[in-house]
Amino acid sequence: MKRTIVAALITRAHFPTSPLALRFADPGKQAQVRAFADRQADAATTARDRLAGLWAVSASHSDRMAALSTVYAELVNWRYQLATEATGRLGQGIAYSPERFRTPIARNINYDRLGRVGRLREGAEWDARSRTYKGGVSTPAYEAMVLYGRAAKARFEAEGIDGDVLQTWVTLPDGRKIPGNRIVRGGTARAVARELNARVSARGLDASRMETGGELIYTATPSPQDTATLHAAALSLLADPGLTVQTYLTARYLLFQSPQTKKGSDAVNRTFIVAVGALALGTQAPILPADIDLRCYVLSQTAATRGCPYQS
Repeated sequence: MKRTIVAALITRAHFPTSPLALRFADPGKQAQVRAFADRQADAATTARDRLAGLWAVSASHSDRMAALSTVYAELVNWRYQLATEATGRLGQGIAYSPERFRTPIARNINYDRLGRVGRLREGAEWDARSRTYKGGVSTPAYEAMVLYGRAAKARFEAEGIDGDVLQTWVTLPDGRKIPGNRIVRGGTARAVARELNARVSARGLDASRMETGGELIYTATPSPQDTATLHAAALSLLADPGLTVQTYLTARYLLFQSPQTKKGSDAVNRTFIVAVGALALGTQAPILPADIDLRCYVLSQTAATRGCPYQS
């Protein structure tokens, strides 16, 4: 018997703000950042309706996948357009570049630091000797990074990794195991810090205050080839008319394991997965955790699709 799903209404409540975006201690500034949820809800509603129209034309799996790919690309452009309207980045860091919101992750994979990232503390000041930012006031972004730094280190211990590299292996529904992202520490992390410094300098930007001191631990995106495999697997799952809550959660994890652009993929993935869930699962679509990006980057596949160690 064919399921009848009524598309769900999408509101700002579907988009709890990522703690990484909350780089201010001031509640007023935090409220301004949280208002981005309205833009996401509008974009997700448009994407949901666009996808419904495309799916109505053909019921074949390949055409449904193509429709998902089209809507995803449109959301990448939406995020890029918003970036061109922004005046700069939140908090302290490398100079803001809207172009990176539509630049594919190709030769240079992405690295994101975990743990005690001083620049995420409001009002922190640069300390050249330690190459870290010190002082300032704690923010949700800083606290989330500390929490997930601990989670990353705990995973090294739980999985018995003695070296510097923890490779995440992602299990696809067909049983294939694909290399997902990596978590690196120690000497490997120090080499990453040097590489990032060199990359920024090569772009003609000032790298003199890049925070490369302290205890280093980074996440690293998969290779471009593995990223493409993971992303295609996510779309294949979402294109299935028999999508279930569990396969939806798996697809969501695969999307975050396969970011497509240098910047902005988290917002695109959040908006996209909510839009698809509202259409394909209606009110049965799982709630999006505020820390879904960190959850999928740092935790194991089983943990990332079930438990959540951080509450917004």
